[in-house]
Amino acid sequence: MIHPYNYVSPEQALALIKSGNRIFVQGSACTPLFLLRELAKQKHRLLNVEVISITLQGHVEIAEPGYENSFHINSLFVSEPIRQAVKEGRADFIPAFLSDIPDMIKTVLPVDVALVQVSPPDAHGYCSLGLSVDVARTAVNYAKYVIAQINPQMPRTLGDAMIHTDRFTAMVFHDEPLPQVDYGAKVSDIELKVGRNVASLIEDGSTLQVGIGTIPDAVLKALHNHKNLGLHTEMFSDGIIPLFEKDIINNTKKRIHPNKIVTAFALGTNKLYNYVNDNPAIAFLDIDYVNDPHVIRRNPKVVAINSAVEVDVTGQICADSIGTYQYSGIGGQMDFMRGAALSEGGKPIIAITSRTNKGVPRIVPFLQQGAGVVTTRGHIHYVVSEYGVAYLYGKNLRQRAHALIEIAHPDDRELLTKQCYERFKQFL
Repeated sequence: MIHPYNYVSPEQALALIKSGNRIFVQGSACTPLFLLRELAKQKHRLLNVEVISITLQGHVEIAEPGYENSFHINSLFVSEPIRQAVKEGRADFIPAFLSDIPDMIKTVLPVDVALVQVSPPDAHGYCSLGLSVDVARTAVNYAKYVIAQINPQMPRTLGDAMIHTDRFTAMVFHDEPLPQVDYGAKVSDIELKVGRNVASLIEDGSTLQVGIGTIPDAVLKALHNHKNLGLHTEMFSDGIIPLFEKDIINNTKKRIHPNKIVTAFALGTNKLYNYVNDNPAIAFLDIDYVNDPHVIRRNPKVVAINSAVEVDVTGQICADSIGTYQYSGIGGQMDFMRGAALSEGGKPIIAITSRTNKGVPRIVPFLQQGAGVVTTRGHIHYVVSEYGVAYLYGKNLRQRAHALIEIAHPDDRELLTKQCYERFKQFL
């Protein structure tokens, strides 16, 4: 029942946004697409509205040509809906550790209006930020005005997600399906080999950080003989459900938040959304806590599993761009790579296929011109491909090159060896 609350039309709510404002838009599966569609209709009255966000999902009309004078997207993580706008110069990218973004909102990126999508109010008047607490929690706390899209299809998640309706300046009721992504259906045989190699490094009782995507799902598929795993991760998808149901992930060995999954957001299918709904075993917490390396390190045997666009032979990790083409962002990779390295018995892992789907090598002599280094060669410990594991911690540049060539695609090894000889003046 929605009548006890003072819901307004989207036109009334969005009238709060003025030219020159900075607005925050919640992301991932909580992207308020209805409000964004309605906002696009108001482009003629608005000029120079700055839009900050992390990972948006779905069709974002204000990122299309013709809207750039009204809305300037200044994204902290480049996701699919805005890649073309960034490439064409109609939008911009702010490099940032995910754990730093709440502080940026409090200091250098103050928000005039926050747009969020939440669950309906409960009996006490509390809504839930649902599947995307991450940086949205801080945006809601610090924005001058908050516009909430109330959606009955939004799961009610627990932790830092709860917000009383008193905090909302305006509420708009709109019932629509949430964006879905099924990563598990896309896992290839090569990625499954990578997953098995990563799984061989994971000890029973480890605390995992696994992201979303085909390689993280491949790793999860290879963990069915493990015991007593924990999960402290910035995000997760459907792949964790079978492991949780089989008591493989039970969080019993975690030192902080034992018996609970800790995350900041989730993205997957409706199966996942139903699973997290009102689930007391899953805590959705603020990203500046979840991704704090000093928090992460407190659990023993933290295994951080991340991926890369390319890795050079010295161990530099490019994970956010393809040359100068901005593909994603820094995200939480460094937060967890460092946190895992500092954890007692921890293992920071970069997991890749040796080549892309188009046959382009991922292990290369030099990163492409313009490529961003997300994880430095000083932070790298393990690189894993379908051909094995390269352990780089404490290795010199020649030793690193040798280890990485051994897990490169066999057809790339001869040229890599030649290029490394020219660089290091010595056979590997």
